[in-house]
Amino acid sequence: MSKVTWKGGTLLAPVPAVLVSCGTVEKPAALTIAWTGIVSSDPPTTYISVRPERNSYEIIKQFGEFCVNMMPSSVVRTLDYCGIKSGRNEDKLAKRKLTALPCTKISAPMIAQSKISLECKVTDIIKKGSHDMFLAEIVAVNIDEELIDEKGRLMIEQAGLLAYAHGTYFALGKKIGTFGFSTKQKRGKEVARKNSPKKKSNKKSKDKK
Repeated sequence: MSKVTWKGGTLLAPVPAVLVSCGTVEKPAALTIAWTGIVSSDPPTTYISVRPERNSYEIIKQFGEFCVNMMPSSVVRTLDYCGIKSGRNEDKLAKRKLTALPCTKISAPMIAQSKISLECKVTDIIKKGSHDMFLAEIVAVNIDEELIDEKGRLMIEQAGLLAYAHGTYFALGKKIGTFGFSTKQKRGKEVARKNSPKKKSNKKSKDKK
């Protein structure tokens, strides 16, 4: 199989496109971020990479807090708008009719139209060329009640989330598996085999002479 080699670039995809809110409920700011992900599960740690020239950069640096808002694909135009326009020139949240709500653990607001919001406290800032990486602990998670089933489990497939890949937004498609599903059937067969009663041999033992 032949391949074409390009020079190094930001072609890790897909990645989540999220709306990051900061500041306060009284004076909120927000920008769209695609360079984000999970760093650690214990403690739960995320990161966002932000260009220093962005309006929200200094706000996040000053307060040491931000909220990652996972938005549904139905508001993709708003998400794109908030990634292009600057909060220095206009109130993007008001322009796009987004509502800032108080968080539970941080002073930065969450966005009401978000299905899932992660409250984050900055633990470190790492300078990396064009962007600075804000490492942050996830101190609280806010989820729309409609995404929680009667057993208290998250139905994330009903959130209508989106992804970003090579300059293009995509609505997430059908579920094709869950973590660990590739080995579940095999493990089940092994357990069944071990627990199954052993068959008695039909061979008659020969008398010793």
